[in-house]
Amino acid sequence: MAKKSSDNTEMGTKTSNQKCSDIKCPIHGNLSVRGRRFDGTVVSTDMRKTAVIEFGRLYFLQKFERYEKRRTKLKVHNPDCINAKNGDIVLIMECRPLSKTKNFVIVKKLGVAKGFKAKMEARQSAMVSIDKKEEIQTVGGM
Repeated sequence: MAKKSSDNTEMGTKTSNQKCSDIKCPIHGNLSVRGRRFDGTVVSTDMRKTAVIEFGRLYFLQKFERYEKRRTKLKVHNPDCINAKNGDIVLIMECRPLSKTKNFVIVKKLGVAKGFKAKMEARQSAMVSIDKKEEIQTVGGM
């Protein structure tokens, strides 16, 4: 089956001038995208050709008839030609399973998140370290 030659107008992107040799790239490779699309912030790019995307959503609690904020993290494929960094806001789309946990691919960079570094530092400082937990348990156990 031959790949359709298109300018990826269904993804809302144009073909970039930069070439990449990634066959799992939706723009230059032969990966077709379909289904769900989300926009989120890149939280981590520690893994090779993989990024962790996070976005917020509202979850309805029926008992209290209110919404609560929840976060969703997804592992997505990060092609060489897009090469998203931490703090970038990106558009991701669903594709076939690329690995055990990757079912999405980054299609387009939308911009840079404001205050990303401050937010991540606040999250890190809010986490209780293991030493502090042990101190709390030993003091509380007396």
